[in-house]
Amino acid sequence: MQTPPTAPELTPAAQRVLDAASELFYERGIHAVGVDLVAETAGVTKKTLYARFGSKDALVVAYLQGRDRRWREFLEGFIAGSGATGLDRPLLVLDAAAAWSDDNSPRGCAAINARAETADLSAPVSQEVTRQKVWLLGVFAELCREAGVAEPEAIAQMLMLFYEGAIVTVGTATFSEPFAVARAAGREILARAAGAGRDAQATQA
Repeated sequence: MQTPPTAPELTPAAQRVLDAASELFYERGIHAVGVDLVAETAGVTKKTLYARFGSKDALVVAYLQGRDRRWREFLEGFIAGSGATGLDRPLLVLDAAAAWSDDNSPRGCAAINARAETADLSAPVSQEVTRQKVWLLGVFAELCREAGVAEPEAIAQMLMLFYEGAIVTVGTATFSEPFAVARAAGREILARAAGAGRDAQATQA
């Protein structure tokens, strides 16, 4: 697993701006929050905000990167501290996400929410969201390879879909314990993949 990106060094004023923006963007949405409100909440002028971040888009990207960095650190620690082996390894992402979302993502995934408000695929926000999601898909694939399942990349894509569905369901509150449901579905897929792998080995033998 790749090391989480290093946090940028920010001046106290820039940190206040980022902290204010992070809370406001997640709670109210990107379009609903203007730079005037962010600056007022942070106790700085708009001039200071633009001097530190350059644009609202850049501030949104910094907000997403900050949340992603904290999530990666949490996930890395969760996996490292787990005694899970075999087919339970890929499911650690879902277990970690369940624990993380309780305190950090009651409104669902910040990246998905931000992408939903961004129409342009080439926009910095869209590209940042894609980067984060591709990274997490890679984590699933790495853990699937460790578990020794057949076609780990394909299984990782399925697990990623379960993950995305669960985190969206957290935000919509459609039903309770969505990550438990995703985990059960993932466990079944992994068991089938492991069985397929054993059958293929037996055939080759």
